[in-house]
Amino acid sequence: MIQVFGHLAPDTDATGSAIIWSWYLNEIKGAEAAPRLLGQPNTEAIFVLQRWGFDKPGIIADVAEGDDVVVVDTNNPAELPPGINEANILEIIDHHLLVGGIKTRGPINITVRPVACTATIMADLMGDDLAKAPEAIKGVMLSCILSDTLEFRSPTTTDADVTRAKSLADELGIDISSYAAEMFAAKSDVSAFSDAELLRMDSKKYEVAGKNFRVSVLETTSPATVLDRKASLMQTMGPVAEEDGVDQVLLFVVDILKEESTLLIPNDLVKTVAEKSFGATAGGDSVVLPGVVSRKKQIIPQLAV
Repeated sequence: MIQVFGHLAPDTDATGSAIIWSWYLNEIKGAEAAPRLLGQPNTEAIFVLQRWGFDKPGIIADVAEGDDVVVVDTNNPAELPPGINEANILEIIDHHLLVGGIKTRGPINITVRPVACTATIMADLMGDDLAKAPEAIKGVMLSCILSDTLEFRSPTTTDADVTRAKSLADELGIDISSYAAEMFAAKSDVSAFSDAELLRMDSKKYEVAGKNFRVSVLETTSPATVLDRKASLMQTMGPVAEEDGVDQVLLFVVDILKEESTLLIPNDLVKTVAEKSFGATAGGDSVVLPGVVSRKKQIIPQLAV
């Protein structure tokens, strides 16, 4: 059986794309496949699963030598199971920059395109076969696109994402604004999560000039819900960084509606990052970064120490 999975700390696109491509392999290609997760999905992804009638995919910690796998929504070994290079990788479908370090057992299909969402790529790869997909698969596909584009607010959004989302919404009879508001409300409900869980929930590890960071992004329509926990979140950054083997956690709280982010400033290192990366004047324990909403396009490329 083929295991299909995305990155650690699975968001809506990583969760949904694994489901979408598993359906395609099973129903169109005649291959036995199942979606998997590398950790607990975020609250928005759980909402999407429930809205479209899917059970939460099984969570795995690793893969065994020779396991058949398809990797979606990442190509970064640091975001994949420890044994990924011992598995039999059949395909990679992604929309992030090429990182390097993945080893395959032979030539494979690799599709990496500059769009905002993996599900957008999958819709194109399916071609006419997309018409055979049930409403639930199309609903998950729409959800992935709206999530990754922040309902077309993100600078990563392309015409391909918008066109595909509007086509799916029309077919499903979904009002995009209303449905996106439901998704973002679900994403904003983080009351059940500990500070450490919040710092790891939607995060990726990056090295910048010899410093290792866990870059965490919390996208919300209710930033006060997170910022009210600012003091405890900053106290938790040190232990999380130590446990995860990084120098510092960078937490960006993205206000979806205002299209800005707030970076918490727990120490001089992060203050330097804020000033050198974004030209910000960091005089307190946080700084607002107008227009900064995308980790992939506006945060990671700018990081400097």
